Amino acid sequence: MGSLPVKYLLDTNAWIWALEAPEKLPDPIRAMLLESDHLPFGLAAISPWEVAKKASKGLLHLSMPVRQWVAHATQAPFIELLPLSVDIALESAHLPAPFHKDPADQMIVATARVNSLVLISADQRLRAYPHVQTKWK
Repeated sequence: MGSLPVKYLLDTNAWIWALEAPEKLPDPIRAMLLESDHLPFGLAAISPWEVAKKASKGLLHLSMPVRQWVAHATQAPFIELLPLSVDIALESAHLPAPFHKDPADQMIVATARVNSLVLISADQRLRAYPHVQTKWK
């Protein structure tokens, strides 16, 4: 993709659901995935790691082996994989308090903040965090 500006960042669960269980997404989010003026959606570089960790612990069951799923899911036409930059790494370590200790969430929020993106997430902790704009409904 790369030619269209990214406006939204999918958190890991929203990314998984978009591909594995779109019925878990609220109707407005599902509709956004189908509208070209919202594409592409950003994906933090940490999300494939989070998927692999959850799958390796038996906390996530995918429709195909995890390596194959991640390769397929990062190439989805609506996804723009956003690299982990030095700015994102530093931002994740200095998020305004209060923020919980989950390193994947820290990287995802930092990715949204550094790139000025709206974070699409069902996670109440992320949606309650006042220092990142979120959308779910």
